[in-house]
Amino acid sequence: MADPEALGFEHMGLDPRLLQAIADLGWSRPTLIQEKAIPLALEGKDLLARARTGSGKTAAYAIPALQLLLHRKATGPAVEQAVRGLVLVPTKELARQARSMIQQLAAYCARDIRVADVSAAEDSASQRAVLMEKPDMVVGTPSRVLNHLQQDSLVLRDSLELLVLDEADLLFSFGFEEELKSLLCHLPRIYQAFLMSATFNEDVQALKELVLHNPVTLKLQESQLPGPDQLRQFQVVCQTEEDKFLLLYALLKLSLVRGKSLLFVNTLDRSYRLRLFLEQFSIPTCVLNGELPLCSRASDPEAGVARGIDFHHVSAVLNFDLPPTPEAYIHRAGRTARANNPGMVLTFVLPTEQSHLHTIEELLRGENGAPVLLPYQFRMEEIEGFRYRCRDAMRSVTKQAIREARLKEIKEELLHSERLKTYFEDNPRDLQLLRHDLPLHPAVVKPHLGHVPDYLVPPALRGLVHPHKKRKKLASKKIKKAKTQNPLRSFRHRKERRRPTAVPS
Repeated sequence: MADPEALGFEHMGLDPRLLQAIADLGWSRPTLIQEKAIPLALEGKDLLARARTGSGKTAAYAIPALQLLLHRKATGPAVEQAVRGLVLVPTKELARQARSMIQQLAAYCARDIRVADVSAAEDSASQRAVLMEKPDMVVGTPSRVLNHLQQDSLVLRDSLELLVLDEADLLFSFGFEEELKSLLCHLPRIYQAFLMSATFNEDVQALKELVLHNPVTLKLQESQLPGPDQLRQFQVVCQTEEDKFLLLYALLKLSLVRGKSLLFVNTLDRSYRLRLFLEQFSIPTCVLNGELPLCSRASDPEAGVARGIDFHHVSAVLNFDLPPTPEAYIHRAGRTARANNPGMVLTFVLPTEQSHLHTIEELLRGENGAPVLLPYQFRMEEIEGFRYRCRDAMRSVTKQAIREARLKEIKEELLHSERLKTYFEDNPRDLQLLRHDLPLHPAVVKPHLGHVPDYLVPPALRGLVHPHKKRKKLASKKIKKAKTQNPLRSFRHRKERRRPTAVPS
């Protein structure tokens, strides 16, 4: 039940155009971080705010930023158009999301407020043209913003009034420490600053010293993840690595985990191994690979896919590999149960990893000390009949198969790249050589493994699940699409597809 004393958007003194945009987004009441942060920001305070992933942090800084810009233009003396707001984020994906949210909130004042995203390195020329028009707000990664500052295509020393560091706990860990320090030398001495973060770690404290002036700290008395009514969190101990693959196969093939699933692993090779393994059973899977950015550029450190992406309608997060840090667990788990949607997190644990899991549990436990990661009630002996199939599939996924799967994906990306289209038109022989290169065979798929006979289904589930009927007509079609489509795009926009996605982090 809503708190009757909570401050609503209509009581914050916001411009009517912002209130209309907020209403169009369907936000009847501010979230906790928005309720606390927006009034303080409108008073001109510097903010250090921690709130869980998916709690509305972007709007918590975007709304006051837009209000301050609109108020200045409406009441202040006429001044030259200039960049007055800067939003720094750790990845290109987050930059796009931040710009999109700001533009949605500015939908009714788009003629007065312009926003530019300068995070994509391959669009430097067009970005310089946009920056010449001096948009009101600029969004980008530290390295891209610094590049424009050094080339004088962006000048902030005399105009910047508001600086935002979004996902501040990731900025240093993504390798932007030196760029940030250099970038700050191009800013004026006085400006208002917001640090928004899902966690408070040493990196956030270092950033606080660098950019904030007598800030108000909002360490909201709420869990860093949604409560158990919205997010169910489980752990399951697997005795061996093989047991992890066996359990995952059973969960997905028997539809014990339903809806869109994100599978997290700790290395890129592991993500391809998992994808090839699942495809042996006609379970279509795509890999979110940071080596394959949107425009066919290889190995871009700003194309982060493991954390920070706002996936839509994710029902379950499966930590196939235990997260390396408690903060990584929070960021992974934050991909589901967003807004008011329910979600589930299931973490696979080996016996040797239980002490590390205990560290994660301590961070999540909260004030009442109640356990958060509940044991997942599953009897491995009931799926023992699947083990020979699991071993058969695992033998097919060799190192060579993983290597060829990665090469095949790169080749497909090159062949379908719009940016390389002109190059191939000028160099048709290169295109011909690429098309007629030696065929790649990532792994031999054995069709019979996609069918689960009834006698292998655990007795308790017989009559309830029909795994061989679920994807009979769609499996081959989906696998074919996975080879040619942008996997991230298809995952984000096809709401009803049940496609696991393997994510390295």
